[in-house]
Amino acid sequence: MAYSELIKDISRIREYMREFFVYGFKSREEIGGKSARSYDNERRRVESWLGDYMSFRQDTNGKNVFISVDSRHVPQNPLYQAWRAASFTKNDVALHFWLLDILSPDESKSLIEIIETIDRDYLPLFENADPIDESTLRKKLREYAEIGLIVAERQGKQLVYKLSVDCVDLQAWCDAIAFFAEENPLGVIGSFLQDKFSSLPQYISFKHNYLLFAPDSGIMLDLLIAINERRAVELEVYPSKRRTVLPLKIFISTQGGRQYVAGCYTRTNRITFFRLDAIKKVVPLENVLDFDAYADLLTEYRKHLWGVSTGQEDHLEHIEMTLKVESDERYIAGRLEREKRCGQVEQLSDNLWRFIADVYDAQEMLPWLRTFTGRIVSLSCTNKAVEERFFTDLESLAAIYGGDGDVQ
Repeated sequence: MAYSELIKDISRIREYMREFFVYGFKSREEIGGKSARSYDNERRRVESWLGDYMSFRQDTNGKNVFISVDSRHVPQNPLYQAWRAASFTKNDVALHFWLLDILSPDESKSLIEIIETIDRDYLPLFENADPIDESTLRKKLREYAEIGLIVAERQGKQLVYKLSVDCVDLQAWCDAIAFFAEENPLGVIGSFLQDKFSSLPQYISFKHNYLLFAPDSGIMLDLLIAINERRAVELEVYPSKRRTVLPLKIFISTQGGRQYVAGCYTRTNRITFFRLDAIKKVVPLENVLDFDAYADLLTEYRKHLWGVSTGQEDHLEHIEMTLKVESDERYIAGRLEREKRCGQVEQLSDNLWRFIADVYDAQEMLPWLRTFTGRIVSLSCTNKAVEERFFTDLESLAAIYGGDGDVQ
């Protein structure tokens, strides 16, 4: 098969971009389940879009290719280029431009009138052009009406079509679109709108810009549509698992940018989370009439949810931490109050503050707890593995840097 920059299935490119971007330490031989030819073709596709950001290192295991991007110096997310490489059939491209040329906002045309215009004025101009059948044209008109490109109206017993009126001053939204394209989970829409501008603002930059999840925009859109329509979905999850859940809410980490969907197994009322970059495909299923009841279930569940880990069993783990805050370190108490999430904060004395929480999985709190090292007076948890892990890590740290790890 000859190499082509265009792609029909974005899921394959998502998989390879994840290998290059996240796991950029694998050689061609280490990417499992892929033939050398497939690997080379997909690598060349990615390089054709991201050549300025591709690097490699050579070691004893071979050549490792990876994507290296400093988000502070990239005005637009380069990973959106994958969405611009989608392939179309010859009829798709022809119909798109013919319809935009035939229709206008001021005059409506029926399906038969559009077909007659194409046969009379357009097909003769193209050598070996295939006739457009009525079914194909009707589907294309329905698709464009659904996304708002055209307006479908009923006149008597037939539908007539005209172009939508475009009254948006796009230039006035230039700054907002530039911000949206980099900040929003569906920023790929803003990225396509940016193609309409001759120049883009160069004064917007981001210290923490999570570029990786641009290829997951299609999965995000499918899930948001399902949530809006209150539909259950079948998720095809890497490597080859299928899960039927009711999607309820999208969660995005402010620390790492990782995206999750909260779903509920309606038969057991169990809440679980799926990473969007681990989802291959979203298949919409039936509407769920009691969607609000499951949404309320998630609202109650979040009262004891620290992150996205639901633990191994449906029981709560109690954790308490006491901090010593000096009089000139009141910002620590302020930070504790600001970052407490589902926990509670109380002042015990002038310099002592206590944090209390009941969560489903206290293990995922460890990175946050460690940020208070040096001010922790005591720490206890009903999950003794959390205590052991914290104190073991503290002792290892003390052994490396000196000190006695004085936490009770």
